[in-house]
Amino acid sequence: MKGGLKTALALSAALILSGCVGSDLAPRKTGVKPAARPATLAPAEKPAAEPSRASRALTQYYGRVQNDLLARGLLRTDGGGPDTAFTDTMLVRNFAAIALEEEYERGAGLRPSSGAPSAIKKWTIPVRMTTEFGPGVPKDQIAESRAQVASFAARLSRVTGHPISMVDRNPNYHVLFMSEDDAGLIAPRIREIVPDVNPTALRIFDNLPRGIHCVVVAFSRSPGGYDYGTAIAVIRSEHPPLLRRSCIHEELAQGMGLGNDSPRARPSIFNDDDEFALLTGHDEMLLKILYDPRLKPGMSAEEALPIVQKKAAELMGTTGPS
Repeated sequence: MKGGLKTALALSAALILSGCVGSDLAPRKTGVKPAARPATLAPAEKPAAEPSRASRALTQYYGRVQNDLLARGLLRTDGGGPDTAFTDTMLVRNFAAIALEEEYERGAGLRPSSGAPSAIKKWTIPVRMTTEFGPGVPKDQIAESRAQVASFAARLSRVTGHPISMVDRNPNYHVLFMSEDDAGLIAPRIREIVPDVNPTALRIFDNLPRGIHCVVVAFSRSPGGYDYGTAIAVIRSEHPPLLRRSCIHEELAQGMGLGNDSPRARPSIFNDDDEFALLTGHDEMLLKILYDPRLKPGMSAEEALPIVQKKAAELMGTTGPS
């Protein structure tokens, strides 16, 4: 969980990661195709309605949150510096905590994990990403948000070496921008994309607390598996620009398989302290490690860590632990 700011859901059935929270939603059945959907949820010809009092209040609240964090020197966008040096040993430790542990038990809602190691979770099929916008999203946000998602998707593809593209048809990674006034559309839309999702797990979307800034849910291609086949990110439109961009970075990256947070990870967005707003060089290394072809979905920590150690040493230009 990232300072209580953002929440993410991801795993075969999904993790809730709240910046991130982690817990299973439901096993993914095979052979179920998502319903076709246009790139935006709002009919183009309909004029935008004025935001409700609740939406305006959230806009003010998140504006205060961002200002407070910035005043305290947080939400850094510099990616780190001499004050955040790290070694390959630290990189391995952080990878183990973020990629090989879970914040919440699979299939148990928001029950905290016992801390037992999990397994490698990642995509092996091409990621086809799209954006959708609820009717309550301000029109002047849409082009910028689309551009930021497209830019970050291209960056994720460069970093991981995995095919990630923006598409208008047949997506498997849905990025939903929703306002408070669109809250009633979220659970039905998720159910359209993943018809066999556990209905009980969708209750979190019926009344999202304001402490949940954004969410990502990733589903495996087979029941109980670790090979992702569908992901859905939900980002609130009431965020001011930096918090909204921070949500894009963290949730989209977590939906690639970095599902947990660690208080020791630095410089990193996978940390609850909100020190960094955007993906850092350290985080890019975590993604490079995860998408090393030697790491397979479902690999245990015992199987994965020797590979992780070698890759970390390569990335840091060392010959062994330091």
